[in-house]
Amino acid sequence: MEKIAIIDLGSNTARLLLVEVKETGHFQIVDQLKESPRLGEGMEKDGFLKPARVQETIKTLKMFRKLCDVNGIERIIAVATAAVRRAKNQRSFLDEVSATCGIKLRVLSAEEEAIYVYRGVVNTMDIPKGIILEIGGGSTKIVYYNRRNLLNYETLPFGAITLTELFADDGLSPTEQTQKIEEFFTEQLKQIEWLKDVDPEAQMIGVGGSFRNLCRMTKIMKKYPLKTIHNYVINDNDFNHVFDLVKGLDLDRKKKIKGLSSDRADIFPSALAVISAFKKYMNLQNVVISGSGLRTGLLYNYVVPSTLDKPISDVLTYSLNNLINLFGCDQKHTEQVVNLSVQLFKQLRVLHKFPRQYLKILKVAAYLYDTGKRVGFYNFEKHSGYVILNSNIYGISHRDLVLASFVASNTAIEDINPFDWARYRDLVTDEDVDVVKKMGIMLRIASALDRSLSSVIKGVNCDILGDSVIVKTEVDGDATLEINSAFEIGADFRKIFKKNLEIL
Repeated sequence: MEKIAIIDLGSNTARLLLVEVKETGHFQIVDQLKESPRLGEGMEKDGFLKPARVQETIKTLKMFRKLCDVNGIERIIAVATAAVRRAKNQRSFLDEVSATCGIKLRVLSAEEEAIYVYRGVVNTMDIPKGIILEIGGGSTKIVYYNRRNLLNYETLPFGAITLTELFADDGLSPTEQTQKIEEFFTEQLKQIEWLKDVDPEAQMIGVGGSFRNLCRMTKIMKKYPLKTIHNYVINDNDFNHVFDLVKGLDLDRKKKIKGLSSDRADIFPSALAVISAFKKYMNLQNVVISGSGLRTGLLYNYVVPSTLDKPISDVLTYSLNNLINLFGCDQKHTEQVVNLSVQLFKQLRVLHKFPRQYLKILKVAAYLYDTGKRVGFYNFEKHSGYVILNSNIYGISHRDLVLASFVASNTAIEDINPFDWARYRDLVTDEDVDVVKKMGIMLRIASALDRSLSSVIKGVNCDILGDSVIVKTEVDGDATLEINSAFEIGADFRKIFKKNLEIL
């Protein structure tokens, strides 16, 4: 195992990730830290990094270095973006950082930055066509990909800080400032020719701190039950509600808004104006929030070098394997349970009638079914459900995540607590109770059919005859334990499917 750190020094914030990299090609984030030294503040007038901002950044990087040292970090991957890229005193700043902090910053070109953002998104989201908007403090990136291939990108030399400074001294009210920024940004978009060729089916993906703050605010307003940011969808009404609320407030009132970081309150309206202009110009309604961007792109390129050439082909499976590696689950047993669950799903379709896309829900539940045993064996299914809900699983919607959690934790038909279910009423329906119960039974049978962890049952064939479901097992060895274990689920199977269960 190797311990690495990733440092991303932006115009507004500096971020640190501490990561344990496994020999298997998987990783675990063990700590993170964010500070807002605002390195790019005040650069618009003369292009120089200001001494006060430099010293605040040095202080932050020394803190990062200390955390790296106490955690035994073996390699630091440190990059700087727009502010340092444009600074006239770039060389002296880099030398000072190296001398005082022992950190060698690599200044990314605009092209490199856009590519890393794309890689961070495409390797963690199951969205085949996307138009990414990433708003930094000193630059804004627009990246377009189709069929998961990068097609075009543009880096505009202004972000939330620079736009705020640019329109701060005109004697305008807060609302007038955001209107001017929106008009200004729209004019910049008109100069990007390739935007006219973007597939209208491409989904808008938001990356960066401003989008994360927007996400947290809308969640609080809606009393959203999940903490997960990645793959959260903000619709047009929710965005407009936040924008209308924020753009007319003075700074003190903005700092009191729940979900909005106080160190971002002054520049947040500028970011919202950029988002509003982009949505209108591109005729986009919803925004999918990505918790992954530049740092994740750097991380994946290091841990999975093949992503330098092409994205991970199956985002969800890689993410799930990362988790079972973290929890120390038996890989062979996990794959066997997943395989048998899929077989049961397909062969019992005439009974459950669920569409094929529901397989993703069952797959997640089956992959992570045993993770709860690492917390405690008794009631492990409930622990597994918690793991699913609270792990950062890539490549799955929030609705499917909730359903997978209930499928894994559904030990019997009485176990779906109506109060727990009601918490997720905005994501699930009453009809989904039937989904959870039936797929929960299929998962339990699949797990029982590998009770000895020996993959003795190679496959199953299901026949539906009258009031019975006959499961014929393909075995290689003694499967008495497996068949007896699965047969114990017969009473619950009969209650849910209205059929007797026979296992041969």
